Formats: sequence, C-alpha cells, structure tokens
Amino acid sequence: MTHIADIMQTAPVIPVIVVDEMEHAVPLARALVAGGLRVLEVTLRTPAALDAIRAMKKVDGAIVGAGTVTNQEELAAAIDAGSEFIVSPGLTEPLGKAAIREGIPFLPGIANAGDIMRGLDLGLTHFKFFPAMAAGGLPALKALAAPFGQCRFCPTGGITLENAPDWLGFDPVLCVGGSWVAPRSAVDEAAVEKVAREAAALGG
Repeated sequence: MTHIADIMQTAPVIPVIVVDEMEHAVPLARALVAGGLRVLEVTLRTPAALDAIRAMKKVDGAIVGAGTVTNQEELAAAIDAGSEFIVSPGLTEPLGKAAIREGIPFLPGIANAGDIMRGLDLGLTHFKFFPAMAAGGLPALKALAAPFGQCRFCPTGGITLENAPDWLGFDPVLCVGGSWVAPRSAVDEAAVEKVAREAAALGG
C-alpha cells in the first residue's frame, strides 16, 4: 500500500479540484499531470465528483483521490469510485478508524492541538492544516507543529502561488493544497499546464 507520505511528496502542490461539468474532468487532469502535478484531489462538493474521479483515473500518470470526505458513507463511495487516497476537512474518530480499516492513504484536516492528538491516538502522523490562512497562517502552524515533531502537514485554504514558497520552506510541510491551479470553468489545457508547471517548480 502507498503511504500518504509518498503521495504528499510526489509534487509540492496538490490541486484541490471542484468539478461541476463532467466534460471538464479529463482535460483538467490531463493538463495538470502534463504540468507535473500528478496528485489530484477531487472534492466531493458536486454531484459530478465521483464520476470525475472514475474518469480522471484513466489519465496516464494521475494519482486521483477524494477530498471533502466527512463521513463513512462518503468514504465508502469515494473508495468505490477508485480513489487512491482520502482527504477530509476535519478528523472524527469514526472516519479515522474507517479509513485505517480500509487501508487507504488518509489525510485528515486539523486546526488545533486537540485535532492532532486525536490523530496521533489513531496512529496518524500526516495531516492537512485547514483552513490554513483563516486558522492563523504560517505562524499558527509553526506554533502547532512545535510540540509534535513526528507530524507532517499539507496546508490548504488560502494558499496561492505567491505564498506557497513560505509554507513549503517550513520543514514539516511536505506539500500544499491549492485551488488556484484548477479552474472550475472550461479548461484551456495549455493555460492550466503552464500554471501547473509553475506550481510544480516550487518544489525545486
């Protein structure tokens, strides 16, 4: 089984994707992968999300997972659609235990020390810091990470091309989640690939 750490270290930015129209799914995935962003988080915020995961998985090189997974029912549906990893906005014990039981790479959201301790109790050490900017930005994560040296993070929420390097410069941050690389509208593949390439270069 792939570990969530390997997925987080595939590229410096994980696109946070909202798919409204199915015809946008494959061109978007193709352009992001071509630009060097292979890990794709498709949020379960729209009716098209599960079908989009199924379609995007067929794109060569894409590692497709589900985001905005909030309960065991959504977890089961995401896995059934072929998700290779699961991202949640927060962490509950039932969801955490279910993800561990399924053996799927899991990146739960945390915003405070209590969330992290709940995750550690479940054996989890890799977390999404969410909502990153609203929860206090990089100073907040630095303060939070200090007592938890074993933990690694993917800040998401308010991350941009401009501020991503600051986050990525902090050692416990393995990658960031960003919606700026994944437009919700019709996909101009060349333009998306260019933006993806800029984001992928942040790791260098």
